[in-house]
Amino acid sequence: MTTVHPAPSPSDQHDLELPAWWRQAVVYQVYPRSFADADGDGIGDIRGVTSRVPYLKELGIDAVWLSPFYPSALADGGYDVADYRDVDPRLGTLEDFDEMLRALHGAGIKVVVDIVPNHTSDQHEWFQEALAAGRGSAARARYIFRDGSGPDGSEPPADWESVFGGSAWERVADGQWYFHNFAVEQPDLDWSNPEVRADFVKTLRFWSDRGVDGFRIDVAHMLTKDFVDPLPSQAELDAMPRDGNHPMIDRDDVHEVYAEWREVFDSYDPPRTAVAEAWVEPSRIPLYARAESLGQAFNFDLLEADFDAAQFRRIVGDNLALAGKSGSSTTWVLSNHDVVRHATRYGLPDVERDDKGRPTRKHGNEWLLSGGAEPELDVARGLRRARAATLFVLGLPGSAYVYQGEELGLHEVAAIPDAERQDPTFFRSPGEDIGRDGCRVPLPWSAQGPSLGFGAGGAHLPQPAWFAEYAVSAEDGDPASTLSLYRDALALRRASQTGESLEWIDTGRDDVLGFRRPNGWTVFTNFGTEPFELPAGSDVSLSSGPVDGSRLPGETTAWIAGA
Repeated sequence: MTTVHPAPSPSDQHDLELPAWWRQAVVYQVYPRSFADADGDGIGDIRGVTSRVPYLKELGIDAVWLSPFYPSALADGGYDVADYRDVDPRLGTLEDFDEMLRALHGAGIKVVVDIVPNHTSDQHEWFQEALAAGRGSAARARYIFRDGSGPDGSEPPADWESVFGGSAWERVADGQWYFHNFAVEQPDLDWSNPEVRADFVKTLRFWSDRGVDGFRIDVAHMLTKDFVDPLPSQAELDAMPRDGNHPMIDRDDVHEVYAEWREVFDSYDPPRTAVAEAWVEPSRIPLYARAESLGQAFNFDLLEADFDAAQFRRIVGDNLALAGKSGSSTTWVLSNHDVVRHATRYGLPDVERDDKGRPTRKHGNEWLLSGGAEPELDVARGLRRARAATLFVLGLPGSAYVYQGEELGLHEVAAIPDAERQDPTFFRSPGEDIGRDGCRVPLPWSAQGPSLGFGAGGAHLPQPAWFAEYAVSAEDGDPASTLSLYRDALALRRASQTGESLEWIDTGRDDVLGFRRPNGWTVFTNFGTEPFELPAGSDVSLSSGPVDGSRLPGETTAWIAGA
């Protein structure tokens, strides 16, 4: 017995020359400061990315998504942007960017850049102008400034907490306070201001004119706000439904902004793409993914899921249905720059969940806080499950995002000395959130050298000795390596990915999932520990681990060629 999941759109959208190349693309996320260092200063750079284009081409990806490379004080890993239309001098120049773009396009790889519209850096010329201009000025109207509370205005306007810990309000020299939902160095913009809207249109055109193919929109659900006095308390904010009318999260009026952006994107040939980072209620994801808005939105459900068949099946079904409602394709993400790497998550004991299935703590956070000691990480099991999950995801319809280093099977780096950490979440909430540095450690390209091939000198975050085992040079040419698995999977996917639907196959076991794609290819994943007998005559084209004849071992995925 099979269950059919209908296709939301025309069947074959994988041709990268089509305007809808993004629908089933594999997008590789580059965190530039930790990818490759061409000048040896310890920080990855644009020329470093260019130097690794042959590697990316051989890997078989369709597009690169570059995390912010703009001028920044690095208060939040580059997401505090001081100039949206330039390259950080430590990372290169606009000419270096253009050269990288030509190299990637020459290799048949599209380029997506990160746009951070909710806030600027406090070093941005606008904010520096706002500080100098004073109360009631046009410069301050670009941001969210308020008088303080209390008899002398010395208390914050409200008791709101920032995402990174501490107050969400910061006082300036003349006594006013500005709102920052994230780090204190990231003042929020006021998106009711026409000047703010016009400037971001200018930014989108600046990069589109240079040849960029698309944009990833950071915290796309938080731009527009409605701060009506008296301001609600934090408790009142938390209790408000997120139904489009919340004062600061997932407001309906944010789509007025994106409708204007869509006009910009569609004015190019081919149209520029966009994908929303929108942490919203599932029913509201299609608002961001519809054609008249950004066109696609991340689904992050797998970032919070255990290695569990029931959870994976529910997530796949839910998100394909949401894609059908928007007319878009869904996205699959197992790791990124904000979460514990999935090889590590899957090697830790499963997290506790509430009655709605949501994790009651961050995956791996306690493990990180203990420096990787308790609970003990099962390294081999984590990687085995990660490989199986990856092959499952790459067999699905929709686009897939690969975070740099996951193709090497990298685990999270837990043991980083406090003095060398960089993430503001660590400093703003000591003892509560260890931060995201562990997934941002520079990549190991070779098994030797001061930074394992990352650059000629050291690395801006310390690499552990065990990284050498996962270096590109150590895995290249080894048919059993995780790097070889990714290369083989992406080559097969490109050759066989057809349509945007699947049929679930009744496997007779709750811990084994199987599905069939329109071209006849089938995918089986054994989430359990006992072997599963594959259908008679199965021709296994690729598997995440060794397969004993027709017996699929536990925690293993197999791709079976169609007729």
